[in-house]
Amino acid sequence: MTTFRDFGLADPILAALDASGYTTPTPIQAQAIPHLLQGRDLLGIAQTGTGKTAAFALPLIHRLAADPKRPAPHSCRALVLAPTRELASQIAESFVTYSGDLRLNVQVVFGGVPIGRQERALFRGVDVLVATPGRLLDLIDRGSCRLDKVEALVLDEADQMLDLGFIHALRQIAKLVPKVRQSLFFSATM
Repeated sequence: MTTFRDFGLADPILAALDASGYTTPTPIQAQAIPHLLQGRDLLGIAQTGTGKTAAFALPLIHRLAADPKRPAPHSCRALVLAPTRELASQIAESFVTYSGDLRLNVQVVFGGVPIGRQERALFRGVDVLVATPGRLLDLIDRGSCRLDKVEALVLDEADQMLDLGFIHALRQIAKLVPKVRQSLFFSATM
């Protein structure tokens, strides 16, 4: 695959990539995107700055756009877990950028800020939820978020989350998502 057009991504995604100046996929993108478009699970390892976020975000956006449906209240269709608020924010911004004119609802939740606004954002459901594990469990405990409708689960910097002691939170979250889902694990240092 030498261009993003070769993957068969939806036109609004291609337009957003063109507007952002992206034309040639990186090696992780060229290897991951075709498998993810087929609905396969994937473990992707590549150095920082090689486009891992686009490698999982582009096929997820394509999938959500190809099967447009309203998310269930308090739920999400795709869940991306990240170890830090900074990374979670960057991932959410990338989803917004890559989705272009598609009407996907992307929300990010993390600790250290008032929870009320995040609860209101989840009230009607979202297409993509990017979260840190601790805040996600807080929202679940408060009845503001449920994971029974998740179609795809992404752990970004999965090994870092384990190193930071999120293993128990990840186990709790894994029990709450459907067994039948697409699972993606990405890391720079695994």
